[in-house]
Amino acid sequence: MITEAQQHHRMTTHPVWKLICRLAIPTVISMLVTSVYNMADTYFVSRLGTSATGAVGVVFSLMAIIQAIGFTLGMGAGNVVSRLLGEKKIEEAQRIGSTAFYSSLICGAIITLFGVIFVGALVDLLGASESIRPYAANYARYVLYGAPVMTASFVLNNVLRAQGRATAALLGIGFGGLLNIGLDPLFIFTFDMGIAGAAIATLISQCVSFIILLSAFIFGKTTVKLSIFKISKNVKEHLLIWRTGFPSLCRQGLASIATVMLNRAAGEYGDAAIAAISVVGRVAMLIGSVMVGFGQGFQPVAGYNYGAKKYDRVVKSFTFTLAFGAALMAVLSLICFFVSKPIIGAFESDDPAVIQIGVYALRANLIVFPVHAIIIVGNMTFQSLGKPLSATILSCLRQGFCFIPLLFILPPWLGLKGVQFAQPIADVLSALITLPMTIYFIRKVAKMQGEEGLEKAGEIGVLEDATCEEEAKTQND
Repeated sequence: MITEAQQHHRMTTHPVWKLICRLAIPTVISMLVTSVYNMADTYFVSRLGTSATGAVGVVFSLMAIIQAIGFTLGMGAGNVVSRLLGEKKIEEAQRIGSTAFYSSLICGAIITLFGVIFVGALVDLLGASESIRPYAANYARYVLYGAPVMTASFVLNNVLRAQGRATAALLGIGFGGLLNIGLDPLFIFTFDMGIAGAAIATLISQCVSFIILLSAFIFGKTTVKLSIFKISKNVKEHLLIWRTGFPSLCRQGLASIATVMLNRAAGEYGDAAIAAISVVGRVAMLIGSVMVGFGQGFQPVAGYNYGAKKYDRVVKSFTFTLAFGAALMAVLSLICFFVSKPIIGAFESDDPAVIQIGVYALRANLIVFPVHAIIIVGNMTFQSLGKPLSATILSCLRQGFCFIPLLFILPPWLGLKGVQFAQPIADVLSALITLPMTIYFIRKVAKMQGEEGLEKAGEIGVLEDATCEEEAKTQND
């Protein structure tokens, strides 16, 4: 295990592109595995019928709400911790990490309590049709049982990455994802538990991931130590975590609301439309998770160097992540565009209507996927550098200010095509707003490097003048 001094030296001196790639590769894998949880459920549940497939899509918006709390506390704590470690404030970093971890357990327990009590009304609110409702309620109940470990796992994952321990984070998330893939067919088909079996498999896998992630802290493999005695008694530190993570709450929360509204809009065209849009959402999330994971590899590098006042490295890390991310998304989009039908068919091979609707919607999304690099990197730049207001505004753009209004405007005008095109158009509008805001901010950060250099030069000049005066005084004496 490397020391904190060695870690600080590596994060602030090694080439930024190597650091970002080193942190991004395990983080991308972690994000892909996280996406696999729901993808695996969708794949195996699709064998139970169109209504069961639609149920997974409906409950996904509930999972997004739970993830929103986990992301808020996790990203909030992670970004603050990375800046504090850059400033070598270890005790403060441990206090922030501990506060976020125990807060996530409490929030998850509250979600479980109220969710299980009102599960029937909840799935209705999420957009389940009469035929989908019983499947959705059965699936949602077990998802709610896992809310505390799900929210806490997001915090553990982000605090590990904030310390540059992306590989440790990968081990926890990765093993859980692989376990989920193995348990899904066992519980669904072998034990004949149906859609409830998929949810139980996910719950068990999440608990295992949580234990593995927590063990990294228990066995002293991290700089940040978690302890109930280190929970902050300062309200301002609690608010700092929530304020820094608030963009994630907006992003994930609006994504959940948007999914509910999308299910309702698609429901006007039958269960096949709900199932198709559900599958497209899972596939888009899987592809998009590559960019999100790469962006999360960028965040600790940016935060560490911003805290260490190495602003030129912040600018370099931003430029590299944006350029590489856009190129990566373009390549993935091109590949998936030409195999869209087999991709959708893998999840729903028996219903031609689902395949037709799904292929059209997926290709519409893939065309604009390269602009996700602008949206994601722009948002993460503001969040990781402690600019929560700007980050919150940008996080509300894609699924909030752009997507939700389009769901009201396009379907009455274009019918089902309006549902299929709403997200791609929202993505383009979001990128057009995000890009100039981010470039303006990055230019300000670049100027800060020049000002820092002048300030240091001024300090050296003052020291030199004082030295000369002292020498002159000594000679006169």
